[in-house]
Amino acid sequence: MSDKDPMVAEAELLQKRSAYIDTLRGLYRRERLIGFLLILAGAAVVVPSRFVWTWPHGAVWAGYAAIALGWVLFIYVIWRRTQWRRANPFTPNA
Repeated sequence: MSDKDPMVAEAELLQKRSAYIDTLRGLYRRERLIGFLLILAGAAVVVPSRFVWTWPHGAVWAGYAAIALGWVLFIYVIWRRTQWRRANPFTPNA
């Protein structure tokens, strides 16, 4: 097979695209994980407070704050990844 074979060119293009997507998915992974854990921790505080009447109100508000902060982190990650993607578009010839 020669290098000009369409099958080889398509395989190389798919490999480059896969590497680009893997790089994009790996960006801000720690921030996404922290945001997800904050949402889970906030929900773990808020949900039981519906059934336990003696739960302190400060803990419930802290749970809501953790959920909100987790979503803010998710939005931040989406914004930053979009900025990176616009600054580094996929170019198969690179």
